[in-house]
Amino acid sequence: MNYDYNTQRKRMALPEYGRNVQKMIDHIKTISDREERNRAAKTIIHIMGNLNPQIRDVTDFKHKLWDHLALIADFELDIDSPYPPPEKFKFEEKPKQIPYKQGDIRFLHYGRIIELMIDAAAEMEEGEEKEYITNLILNQMKKSYVTWNRAQVSDEVIISDMKFLSGGKLKLKEGIKLLEVKELVPSAKKKPQQGKPHGKQQNKQFPKKKGHNRH
Repeated sequence: MNYDYNTQRKRMALPEYGRNVQKMIDHIKTISDREERNRAAKTIIHIMGNLNPQIRDVTDFKHKLWDHLALIADFELDIDSPYPPPEKFKFEEKPKQIPYKQGDIRFLHYGRIIELMIDAAAEMEEGEEKEYITNLILNQMKKSYVTWNRAQVSDEVIISDMKFLSGGKLKLKEGIKLLEVKELVPSAKKKPQQGKPHGKQQNKQFPKKKGHNRH
C-alpha cells in the first residue's frame, strides 16, 4: 500500500490557502481554452477570499488575492488579470542586511539603547527640552543599574557614567537630584499567607488507655 504523505507532495507557496487551492490552480494551468481559464481563475479568487476573510481588511484586498494566485501558480498562469501581474524577481531577492552598530557595549547594565539615547540627547540644542530628556535618561540609567545589579547606587555614580558615555557633551546642573529607588523600582507587595491558624491552639491531651491484664 502506497501512502500519500505531505512531505512527499509539492511544496505549497502559500500554505494558508491549503492543498486543495494549490491543486485547483495547478489544474487551470492545464486548461487550453483561455476564456475557460479566466473563468476558473475568477472562481478560485472567490474561494481564496472566503478562506481568508481577514485579508478583506487589507487595502485593495482583491489586488492582493490576484497576486497570491500568481504566486501559487509559480507565475506560470496565462490569464487576463484585472491587475498588472507581480514581478517574480521581487519575491526571490533577499532582504537587505540591517546594519548594526559595531563595538562593545561599555556598560552592559545600561545597554545599547541608553547609549543611543545619550548620543541623540548630546546633539540636541541647549534648552528646557534637552534638560528634560537628559533627566529622563539619568533616571532610566539608575533604574537599569538597580534592576540588574540588585544593589544601591548613588546619584553621583549615575551622573559620572552619563558624563563618560556622552564624552562630556551633556552638561548637568549642579546638585541635580534623581528619583528615589523606591519610585523607580516599586517593591512587590507581600501577599498575606493563607492557611495559618489565628491565635494559639491548645493541644488536647487524651488520657492513655490502660491495658487489661489477663490472668
